[in-house]
Amino acid sequence: MPVRPGWRFILRHPAHFFAFGFGAGLSPVAPGTVGTLAGFPLFFLLHGLELPVYFVVLAVLYAAGVWFCGVAGKALGVADHGGIVWDEIVAFLLILPFAPSTLAGYAAAFFLFRLFDIWKPFPIRMIDDRTGGGFGVMFDDLLAAVYTIACLRALTHWGLL
Repeated sequence: MPVRPGWRFILRHPAHFFAFGFGAGLSPVAPGTVGTLAGFPLFFLLHGLELPVYFVVLAVLYAAGVWFCGVAGKALGVADHGGIVWDEIVAFLLILPFAPSTLAGYAAAFFLFRLFDIWKPFPIRMIDDRTGGGFGVMFDDLLAAVYTIACLRALTHWGLL
């Protein structure tokens, strides 16, 4: 039987704390959406970094996320438990530098990412079904981020954002 996570669970191990997005994943409603929103304060904290440094930090956060999500998933008995939201946070951090720095740009980034993360268009669902562990948890969101960035670039190019 999978563990029902709560604060006690996420505070038991640092990997649980990060995998659950500092507690955002404990949301009883739409934890993935709440986790994505948790990416905003981190983005504004890191926003002042030079872009190459920002992307190196993201690569480290992604690699750490493979471990965080793997450890938490194993402890829960469910590899991609809904409360594990580190994957949404890191993917959203990848997207935000490509969004116009306006309310409309950030809103479009948020809604497009949630759409692709939930819908999982080809080949995301296929890859998600065939990969497991922490890598699988992180990778499908990375692909959803790529779809989102492509859409943001197109919308910006066409003057819609």
